[in-house]
Amino acid sequence: MPGPSLPFDARPLVEPVDPAAVRAHTKELRAAGTLSVAGATFAIVGIVVGIFAVFFVVVFATIATSFAAVATRQPGFGVLGALTGLLPIVIVAIVIAGIVIVAVRFFRGQGDRRYRLDRFARANGMSYLPQFANPGLPGMIFSLGSSRMSSDLVRGEKPRFVEFANYRYTTKSGKNSTTHRWGYVAVKLDVPLPHIVLDATGNNSLFGSNLPASFDKDQRLSLEGDFDQFFSLYCPAGYERDALYLFTPDIMARFIDNAAALDVEIVDDWLFLYGQRDFSTLDPAMWNWLFSVVAALLDKFAQWSRWRDERLQESVPVIAGPPAAGGAASIPFTAADGMLRPPPGVAAGGLRLKRRVPWITFIIAGGVLLFWLLSQFGFFAAFLGR
Repeated sequence: MPGPSLPFDARPLVEPVDPAAVRAHTKELRAAGTLSVAGATFAIVGIVVGIFAVFFVVVFATIATSFAAVATRQPGFGVLGALTGLLPIVIVAIVIAGIVIVAVRFFRGQGDRRYRLDRFARANGMSYLPQFANPGLPGMIFSLGSSRMSSDLVRGEKPRFVEFANYRYTTKSGKNSTTHRWGYVAVKLDVPLPHIVLDATGNNSLFGSNLPASFDKDQRLSLEGDFDQFFSLYCPAGYERDALYLFTPDIMARFIDNAAALDVEIVDDWLFLYGQRDFSTLDPAMWNWLFSVVAALLDKFAQWSRWRDERLQESVPVIAGPPAAGGAASIPFTAADGMLRPPPGVAAGGLRLKRRVPWITFIIAGGVLLFWLLSQFGFFAAFLGR
C-alpha cells in the first residue's frame, strides 16, 4: 500500500474507461476463477422468471376479463373497452422494460467498479481480488451468521500486509433474515498480542455499542488523558499492565487523531479497523482517509513487536558442558538470571475477551415472554372487551 508519503494515484477511480476493456476484464476474472458467476446467473434467471411470470399473469387476467365481458355482453364494451382492457398489459410492458434497463446498468456498473478498483490497486503497488468467501480471519465479525463474503479486496504487501475490503454476512431470526454490512481494514502484526478491543464512542447508537459482540464490564480499562472520551478499551483480566505497555500516550494520540470514527480490534497477530459502511469504494476521499489512518499507525507497530507475554516464560533446561577450570560444569547459552526471553505468543488467559449477552437481548426476550403469557391468560381479550 502507499506509505506515509501520500498522496496516492486516484486517477483510475474517476477517469473514463473503455466499455470493451471492462467486459474483457470481467471475462478475465471469471476465467481465473476469482469471480463467481453463480450469483450473477441466479440473479439474472430470477429476474427473467419474475418478469415472465408477472407478464403472463397480467395478460391472462386481461384476456380472461375481456372474454367474460364479451360473453356476458356487458353494455359499453366495444373497441374502446377492448383498448382499455389492454392498458394493464402496456403498463406492465413498460415496467418490465424499465426493470431490464436497470438490471443491465447494474451489472455493467459492477463490472466498471471492479475494473476501476483493479487498476487503482495496480497503480498504487497493490493487488485486487473481487471476492473471497468465508475469509476465516479471527476478528469478531468474521465468525457470525452465514453467507459470509468479503468483496472488492485491495491488498498491499509492503511495508506489511494490509487488506481493505467490504464484508457481508446474514443472520436469521425465525423466518426473517438480516444482512449486515461492514467495511474493514486488516493489518498483519509482527507478533501475537492480547485480545484488545477499542469500542469507538462516536459511532455508538442509542442502545450502546454498534459492535456485534459485548464484553464483560470488568475487562474495561480506563486510560489516562481524554482517551476514554473517544474509546472504551477492553482487555483480558490480568493484562491491564500489558495494555498500558502497548497503548503509550503517543499511540493513544495516533488513534484519537486518526481513527476515532473506527472500532478497533487486536486479536492474535492482526489489527482490524471496522466501520458499518463500505471501505473499498470509488471515492478518492475514502481511500485518502483510510491510507492516512494506516500510515499514521504503521510506524508505531514496531513498538508492539517487542512485547512478550511473561506468562510464557520458562526456565532454560540445564545443559552440561565440558568441565571448566576448577572442575565446575559450564552452562552455555543462558541469560544472566538463568531465564530466556519469552517466545512470541499469548497465554491462554489473554487470547480472547470474555463476552456477555447485551442487556437489550434480555429486554426483548422478556417482552416477548410477557406478551405470550398475557395472551395465554386472555388479558388482551379482556382488555378489548371481548
